[in-house]
Amino acid sequence: MAETNALPTGFGELEVLAVGMVLLVEALSGLSLNTLTIFSFCKTPELRTPCHLLVLSLALADSGISLNALIAATSSLLRRWPYGSDGCQAHGFQGFVTALASICSSAAIAWGRYHHYCTRGQLAWNSAISLVLFVWLSSTFWAALPLLGWGHYDYEPLGTCCTLDYSKGDRNFTSFLFTMSFFNFAMPLFITITSYSLMEQKLGKSGHLQVPALVAKMVPTINAINYALGNEMVCRGIWQCLSPQKSKKHQAK
Repeated sequence: MAETNALPTGFGELEVLAVGMVLLVEALSGLSLNTLTIFSFCKTPELRTPCHLLVLSLALADSGISLNALIAATSSLLRRWPYGSDGCQAHGFQGFVTALASICSSAAIAWGRYHHYCTRGQLAWNSAISLVLFVWLSSTFWAALPLLGWGHYDYEPLGTCCTLDYSKGDRNFTSFLFTMSFFNFAMPLFITITSYSLMEQKLGKSGHLQVPALVAKMVPTINAINYALGNEMVCRGIWQCLSPQKSKKHQAK
């Protein structure tokens, strides 16, 4: 289905269009919310803190995921993949980089919150910048490996987007999948659960538990709501960005 208008085997036209519409809604909502978060960070001085830099990293990663979904939505609505084999590899790589960066940024945020609430120490800029650089360099490294022969990017069953080829069961792919999963799924999950558990124990005893529940953080829209719109300071910054006249009056006072 990569270069033709033929429907993929086992899928009807309505099913392909339905998938395209769902992806389009998810992509646009994720892009809108996360772009607003990024814009508010750039425009609101109060948000330019080391802790919010980690949230910015997550918003950038989730914007990339939404952009990837937008390309997949367009292809689904066209009922074909119009970008060729090289485009498939680029699409798979970009989607995998941003997905891994989103997972690792979520773990970094969890650790940053633990550091802030439990050690009573402010996260330093050097630490925050180092974390963000590590997240993106590590994600790029693991996403590049399939391009170099360890693992493989290919079309998904619908044929309108590309990701890791999970249908391969050979030793090459299995070794890549287990190694990658340990460093990019198991370890971030361990860090996230441990950080929030320690916060719950410490803040729960002191009666100042204000930590949001641990939820699925891979969905860009959920991330934007959980980390950005659920943060009072970020919401204030977004409101100031959307109300420039009011913001100017506030600054004048």
